[in-house]
Amino acid sequence: MKLLITGANGFVAGSVIAHAKGKFEIHGIDIAGHPVNHHSGNYYSLDLLDDQKLTTVFNDIHPDVVIHAAAMANIDECQYNQERAGQINVGITETIARLCQQSNAKMILCSTDTVFDGTKGNYIETDLPHAVNFYAETKIRAEKIVLSASGKNVVARLSLVMGMPVMGQGNSFLADTLNKLKQGTPVSFPANEIRTPIDVVTLGSALVELAGNDFTGIVHLAGNTKVTRFDMACLIATQTGFSPNLIISVNSNSIEGRAPRPNNASMNNSLAARILKTPMKTLAEGLDLTLNFKI
Repeated sequence: MKLLITGANGFVAGSVIAHAKGKFEIHGIDIAGHPVNHHSGNYYSLDLLDDQKLTTVFNDIHPDVVIHAAAMANIDECQYNQERAGQINVGITETIARLCQQSNAKMILCSTDTVFDGTKGNYIETDLPHAVNFYAETKIRAEKIVLSASGKNVVARLSLVMGMPVMGQGNSFLADTLNKLKQGTPVSFPANEIRTPIDVVTLGSALVELAGNDFTGIVHLAGNTKVTRFDMACLIATQTGFSPNLIISVNSNSIEGRAPRPNNASMNNSLAARILKTPMKTLAEGLDLTLNFKI
């Protein structure tokens, strides 16, 4: 089977590619081209906003399944560049969903826990999303597009993704945090945000499994630990041999100029535990896995 992944040089995609090797014929699209430190698969340097080129490459590949991981994911950038955020997060999704529909390919959208407003937490798949920022609005619109395009599609809502880059590049808060802790630099984390972080290794395995099974609809990919981002960072510091005193508590919704964040976007992973062979992990287990994972 042919697997096409967008954002192939990114954080989540790197783990997907590592887990898909030997299971799928891998094809990746990224504006940067070939993933760093990886030499298997077929890669295409392409701006996904170029509908004509995207259509040509898609039709040449003729994938069986597409994991759409590319996105404009910086919440503040989305808030203050809404036109571009809409073009990328909604417009590109719409194009890929149409191409998948026309070729009868399965599409898996990487969505986010922040589609919820954070008023209750422990969200299940049937809870209604409600955005508190524009990034979440674009993801809610993208979810509707994917689910309405085909009955075989999947919306995978990802909780806060923690880990070291498996390959390629991407924005890893763990790598950034460890670098600062090594230098003795204090690091700020919000104590008001409750999440259920998932390690990137487990996430990559789960997405590849979804690409190869018959599940359709919405699934929450989240870890087993519900924790504030501040307490998460303290555990990371302690488990990696640094002083938790270097972790500074802040309130993300009191910082001027930032888009609002949901306070409790924790998600219930019971469905994922039932339908997947990939086990969801505690924060400590996931941290150990990602720090020691080898391709």
